[in-house]
Amino acid sequence: MESVKYLIIGAGPAGLTFANMLKRRGETSFLVLEAEDEAGGLCRSKEVDGAPLDIGGGHFLDVRDPEVVEFVFSFMPEDEWDRYDRISRIDLGHSVIDYPFESNIWQLPEDEQIGHLLAISRAGCNTGEEKPAEFSRWIPWKLGEKVAEDYMLPYNRKMWCMDLDRIGTYWLEKLPDVSFEDTLRSCIRHSSIYESLPGHASFYYPKKHGYGKVWLDMADAIRDNMVYGVKASELDLDERTVNGHYKGEYIINTAPWTGFEKIPGIGDDMKKALEKLVHTSVVIKYFDETADTDSHWTYFPDEEKEYHRILYRANFCPGSKGYWTESNLKRADLNDGRPYYINEYAYPVNTVDKREAIALILDEAKKKSVIGLGRWGQWEHFNSDVTVKRAMKLANDMI
Repeated sequence: MESVKYLIIGAGPAGLTFANMLKRRGETSFLVLEAEDEAGGLCRSKEVDGAPLDIGGGHFLDVRDPEVVEFVFSFMPEDEWDRYDRISRIDLGHSVIDYPFESNIWQLPEDEQIGHLLAISRAGCNTGEEKPAEFSRWIPWKLGEKVAEDYMLPYNRKMWCMDLDRIGTYWLEKLPDVSFEDTLRSCIRHSSIYESLPGHASFYYPKKHGYGKVWLDMADAIRDNMVYGVKASELDLDERTVNGHYKGEYIINTAPWTGFEKIPGIGDDMKKALEKLVHTSVVIKYFDETADTDSHWTYFPDEEKEYHRILYRANFCPGSKGYWTESNLKRADLNDGRPYYINEYAYPVNTVDKREAIALILDEAKKKSVIGLGRWGQWEHFNSDVTVKRAMKLANDMI
């Protein structure tokens, strides 16, 4: 049995940040177990067609949190990154408008603007209608029938490939009500409603590498504490052991809770909660032709297309060409001859009962000094900057 004070499962952004914070605080008794032969998790990159391709999808370093940026730059200095003001769009087939949809209705043809304005004026959030619980009814209640039908509902059907009413609305509560007056004013003035984008308004991307490079550098900084090629198949909560071989005074789990083959020491309530956790799998597919656009990425609600998003790497990765698509595995054609990568665990799904289920899991595990961290440890769709922030805080809180 190999014993340490902190046993960390997973060498993605969460596990690597937590481990490096331990090292900076003078802690030496820790070990990181990684199932793959390299670090990075969903943020890994591969060289494809002479340039980096992020095999886990689109990942970027948001500029908003100076503490996070400073931490990341301590592994890959700022002069090795380019900074971009985000350009992202929504392709409706007949029209392409800037993201977010509700802020840029003014970019649509005049007749469509009128249709959207009428729908927004009738939206339940603007007429005082009681808020519905079902996702399929909540979206038009919040944004109007036209935004729902033209974008939000088809896009989410593609993204999740499930009955949308299995999905909760709690994670969308931060969306502001779409004001009829503000939208009308936006259409008259031909300008966006919002002054800035809701996320990744500006971002960093490495000049010479894919986004995965910084996580490799982070892993190299703790190379003596890294163990590769070890999939955590058994997590014993009572003994605080992994695979019956590694033991920790504390276990920090950044891996998917549903990915363990065995979890001895859990009760019936936790078993039932685990059964409620849902995730999607995503296929990243590379295309060598360079698209005629200045967009960094574009969303596609058209259900005739297999992919829901395209990332144009030539527009943020100097010296590269082509682009890559993201598709739910259930929609992807894997026999079209294109290079592809499958990510079994891509997005945790915010199902109706997820909040209660993951809260129970985290609470029961914490009682036994096993702590969930990051996108999969906390079953939340955290971007990498949020994951780094949470891992930094946890390390500081625990030491």
